[in-house]
Amino acid sequence: MKRTLGTCYYPEHWSTELWAKDAERMVEAGLTWVRIGEFAWSRLEPTPGDLHLEWLDQAIEVLGQAGLKVVLGTPTATPPRWMIDKYPDMLAHDAEGRARKFGSRRHYCFSHAGYRRECARIVEILARRYGKNPHVAAWQTDNEYGCHDTTISYSEAARRAFQEWCQARYGDIAALNAAWGNIFWSMDYNDFAQIELPNLTVTEPNPAHVLAFRRFSSDQVVSFNRLQAEIIRAHSAAPTAHNYMGRITDFDHFKVGDDLEIASWDSYPMGFLEDRVGAEPAHQKAYARQGDPDFQALHHDLYRAVGRGRWWVMEQQPGPVNWAPYNPAPLPGMVRLWSWEAFAHGAEAVCYFRWRQAPMAQEQLHAGLLRPDSVDAQAMDEVRAVRDEIAQAPDVAPHQARVALIFDYDADAAWAVQPHGAGLSYFGLVFDVYKALRAMGQSIDILRPETRDFSGYDLIHAPGLMHMDAALKAALIAAQGHVVFGPRSGARDADMTIPVPLPPAIAGLDVTVDRLESLRPDSPIALEGGGAFTGYRELLQGGADVVLRTADGEPAVMRSGQLSYVAGWADVAGWRAILTPLCQEAGLTVLDLPGGLRLRDTASERFWFNYGAAPINYEGRQFAPASVLRETRKD
Repeated sequence: MKRTLGTCYYPEHWSTELWAKDAERMVEAGLTWVRIGEFAWSRLEPTPGDLHLEWLDQAIEVLGQAGLKVVLGTPTATPPRWMIDKYPDMLAHDAEGRARKFGSRRHYCFSHAGYRRECARIVEILARRYGKNPHVAAWQTDNEYGCHDTTISYSEAARRAFQEWCQARYGDIAALNAAWGNIFWSMDYNDFAQIELPNLTVTEPNPAHVLAFRRFSSDQVVSFNRLQAEIIRAHSAAPTAHNYMGRITDFDHFKVGDDLEIASWDSYPMGFLEDRVGAEPAHQKAYARQGDPDFQALHHDLYRAVGRGRWWVMEQQPGPVNWAPYNPAPLPGMVRLWSWEAFAHGAEAVCYFRWRQAPMAQEQLHAGLLRPDSVDAQAMDEVRAVRDEIAQAPDVAPHQARVALIFDYDADAAWAVQPHGAGLSYFGLVFDVYKALRAMGQSIDILRPETRDFSGYDLIHAPGLMHMDAALKAALIAAQGHVVFGPRSGARDADMTIPVPLPPAIAGLDVTVDRLESLRPDSPIALEGGGAFTGYRELLQGGADVVLRTADGEPAVMRSGQLSYVAGWADVAGWRAILTPLCQEAGLTVLDLPGGLRLRDTASERFWFNYGAAPINYEGRQFAPASVLRETRKD
């Protein structure tokens, strides 16, 4: 697989006289891909039915003739103002019942039938016109589903669609009442038409109701995306992608990805550090100009799984962004590091957002590869360096890691519905396990919960899977590698009821969760091997071997053969104490990587990344700040 570079370009923002010169400079910089069109609906169709596609024809031809490949985006993330006049009720509503107004982007409700028809119409027009265009080498559906909290809508359209979804799922109202436990607080319904959305209730709504609504909302995104993907596929053989975001978990990316050929994501390491990583202030200060050492890597591995091996970075931060609480410039070398880290995790392409910084509107303080006056910006020299390096680098060979981590969007929904403690989330738990393994020098594959074949994995982690169906449990029990469950694995059935037998109910693992508690931040429970449980712990019973205890004598880890159960959420030192013996038993080399030093193995190379702002000397290797080191693997 060849490594390629690209950028995001908005020809409608610039004079046509600039297009050819821009294309020439893109090619000189080593770029292959140019994404266009995803925000252009008002220029494509200024008034209903009045199509103006000639400028897009010209832009595609100019870019293509220069030797660039076009990724054509569908413009459905930014419906034009006339669309709101036509369908005033198409706007999404927030949890307080307020309409999300026009004047920004993503101002639509996924459930609105009229807007879906309009989307199908404009996608059909574009797919027919450009489906066989030799310069259009890929497509992108919409833009950043879920960004700005736009997955879940409490509109009237969503209410009606949710009622239909419930009827299709449960068949009759008695089955829904039983599944949701509506006998509690006299919440029984007599008809599906009585079901409201789970907002603005006097106190917390029924968790089963909320979980069902989140699942419905996820399914709406899936079907909205499928509508577009099927239209494109009917007219074009070029692959289709969607650009997901960091830590957006309120719809199932795996299910969206099932209708696409490529997964991509938008990587903004420094912006995400401030508003999505959840790090302490000292950590944010230390990595303010680099980004968190593990956040990008986690998403690279996640979207490799979503794309079934085919994935890109569709938008890579090249300089300061405009939307985080603080927006510093990256350290010299970081754009090169971020690019190579993506390639080390298997990316086919890294595309920088954007080509030229916009002089107007909401993103005018978002850096590009060019300044607004078309002079090279900070990142351009590093992009050219990556251009030269990938020209000499070997192709990427697929490589299965020895450590696997299951990620489940439905589990994230269940945790969000019932976190049981302030600050607790499924994503946070998985991220902590991932970070601990990375600091120990491990390369990790993320797997979807539908995985049934775990061949080749020596260590498989399944933390926090609130609902585990029988097939997944059976597959994990049969795995040859060591499987680590907990905490909260199997804690609920499919409709958010505590199951009996009590969780985790894993055959061959004699462990039962007797009771549980969430912990105050100032009241951690120490582990005998070092570190502590923080935030959450379970008290266990059963005949499995106790391999680690808390300082108060309770089991922290219990084990039967190749199955282990972790009874709480550990801190950094705690995860290391829990995971080190398991890694060593699996024959994995356990390292103690300092600070921001991380590694990633491919089939033929080992990549080292120093996210730190200072030099690091490790095992005889010298790592400059914000640097990448490539080695040929010897094993």
